[in-house]
Amino acid sequence: MRISDPKLIAAIGVLGVGYKPGVSLAPKTSLEIGGSSDVLQIHKHDSLPELIHLLKQAGVPHRFLGGGSNVLLPDGELPWVILQLSRQDPDVRFDGNNVFVDCAADLGRTVTTCAKHDLGGMEGLIGVPGSIGGALRMNAGAYGTQIGTFVREVQVYRAGTGRIETLRGAEINFEYRHTSFAPDDIMLSVRLELPSKPYSEILQGIRICNEKRRASQPLNQKSAGCIFKNPPGGSAGRMIDELGLKGHSVGDARVSDRHANFFINAGHASCADMLALIADVRQRVRDRYGVELEEEVIVWKAQ
Repeated sequence: MRISDPKLIAAIGVLGVGYKPGVSLAPKTSLEIGGSSDVLQIHKHDSLPELIHLLKQAGVPHRFLGGGSNVLLPDGELPWVILQLSRQDPDVRFDGNNVFVDCAADLGRTVTTCAKHDLGGMEGLIGVPGSIGGALRMNAGAYGTQIGTFVREVQVYRAGTGRIETLRGAEINFEYRHTSFAPDDIMLSVRLELPSKPYSEILQGIRICNEKRRASQPLNQKSAGCIFKNPPGGSAGRMIDELGLKGHSVGDARVSDRHANFFINAGHASCADMLALIADVRQRVRDRYGVELEEEVIVWKAQ
């Protein structure tokens, strides 16, 4: 999507929003798949309501892209202008056991920053890629830890009201890889409450989690993390593995040899390649186990 109206571009600039035309989005995602679009970089959270009002008035469709670690974007020119948050400085602040984090902050970096302040609990999230906002969106979790456990407040732009609102943790429903945020809500900042822990103890937990990830996940390859959610009482990766599908590919989209629920871009995979591989694996699991796998990766559909 291209913004062609110079008056709209000028109005966007007045808001202090960065305008980058014709950006290739593949490098902004961990799968390195996706087409191109104009990108609007949001430097001040309070500019969001007016920015989106301007885009709606001009009939310009838009979508928000966070850290790009758990998303599959379409090929070609995207039918939306892309909004992205710029990281605030500082992006993490402390007040006792309360941690105020900008949602554009990197999740892993936030975990280690908190550890240096003797605040733990999130060690299991150290290797989960992406931003704090993305972690909130999907209630990211690993090794028995979920970020929703520690959330006390979230500042969010609510598309339904067109306003920036503050939600208390009790107002948000955190479930396995799912939250009650609306699809077009944009998380801006969060207050976490973390337990006090000695730095050495936190560091040991981080090391253990990192060793587990290095042993089982394709960390040096282009992936979006787990493609499918685990079904109740089961393991998507185990079922895919038992079907002998490690290494199975469509074009350059391939089931990882290390972890069967990680699909990698082994070269120059297209969105179409990855979607075909997802559909093929889902059908094979359905045929063998009678289980309908649900995607954990967020697929942007162009229609």
